Amino acid sequence: MTHNETSPRVFRIRSLHIFMQCAILFCFCGSVTMFAQEKSEPVACAHIETGIDVLETQHFAALRGKRVGVITNQTGVDAGGHRTIDALAKAEGVKLVAIFSPEHGIAASADAVVANATDSASGLPIYSLYGETRRPTDAMLQGIDALVFDIQDVGVRFYTYVTTMAYCMEAAAKHNIAFFVLDRPNPLGGEIIEGPMLDADKASFVGYFPMPVRYAMTMGELAKMFNTENNIGAELRVIEMRNWTRKEMYWMTGLPWIAPSPNLPTLANVVSYPGIEILQAGGVSVGRGTDSAFLEFGAPWIKPEELLAELKRRSIGGVTFEAKTFTPKTGPYAGEKCDGIGLTVTDRNGFRSMLMGLEIAEALHKLYPQQFEIAKMITLLGSQSAVERLERGDEPKAIEAGWDGDLAKFRAMRAKYLIYH
Repeated sequence: MTHNETSPRVFRIRSLHIFMQCAILFCFCGSVTMFAQEKSEPVACAHIETGIDVLETQHFAALRGKRVGVITNQTGVDAGGHRTIDALAKAEGVKLVAIFSPEHGIAASADAVVANATDSASGLPIYSLYGETRRPTDAMLQGIDALVFDIQDVGVRFYTYVTTMAYCMEAAAKHNIAFFVLDRPNPLGGEIIEGPMLDADKASFVGYFPMPVRYAMTMGELAKMFNTENNIGAELRVIEMRNWTRKEMYWMTGLPWIAPSPNLPTLANVVSYPGIEILQAGGVSVGRGTDSAFLEFGAPWIKPEELLAELKRRSIGGVTFEAKTFTPKTGPYAGEKCDGIGLTVTDRNGFRSMLMGLEIAEALHKLYPQQFEIAKMITLLGSQSAVERLERGDEPKAIEAGWDGDLAKFRAMRAKYLIYH
């Protein structure tokens, strides 16, 4: 006797088959997402193809017949977890001849200057762009036809990978070398813009171009903007992502988070990074070397309960604070016990890191004017007027509102270079 579609036995078999398929899919997604990612992040399969994935589907056609140098670190991997270095080295018709590493080195683990090295897998030279030079030299570029950039950015103006890309574009233009950006998502999304514009006279390795601290652009979009607005004139091509939309912050993408530097091991560290990092120049520790970098700040001279009461009084949205004692391993007060504050972001979408940073800076200046050197925040904040207003004790929300005109102009200029919607 044959069993038709509605028989109980067939139904049970089909149900088991569907259950097993779902279980396999769930396990695969979970394993991918949990790789180098904090446990609290949602488990989801990546729906986005990054630049390297797209280049692979195109069989590296754009690089065929070229001698290539790649600017990358451990974040440069494809959907299968293979290094972009190895993908290029094996690509048919492509000759990979050199590797360039940014600050923190090829493994993104060093917190000091980085020496040149040799890649053990490929045997190729790794030229450090955070050692004796921060730009590719003429000798390093000898015999190269194309430079390929594949590094995960964090979406913050003073994060040095932005400047490294721009310096490499300048070198490529000088030598008539084609420049390719393998695009990746901005971890903080493509919509929310925060912070003051960089003063024109404050350009440095931590501030390449006049733009706000949080600019809501991908590296490919930045490259297009720099190339035109800064008159670089490189032969630029962006290998665009597929399926990323501007509203998506990194934790919405399903992509694994691979730490781009030692103090950003999880996305939680990234979310608070812009507003907390600006405080360090003023003389406080931001938890460097601990698992809670940028989720805590302190100094031996802070009275935690006093500061906690002041911060709670300010009703800063999307974040909670608690008194905390910690010992940083690097940075200010390395190895010393610091009293201070720990923070937890409770609403990532509503949270505004830069406004929080201003509120904390103003509170520190109010409570500890002799110890907290607020004027030194200019290094990363990049706006003299913002620092002067903080010194005067202006309300942080009023300072933030004062940026509106400049940010509107930036938005209008930025719109010409946006790739994604």
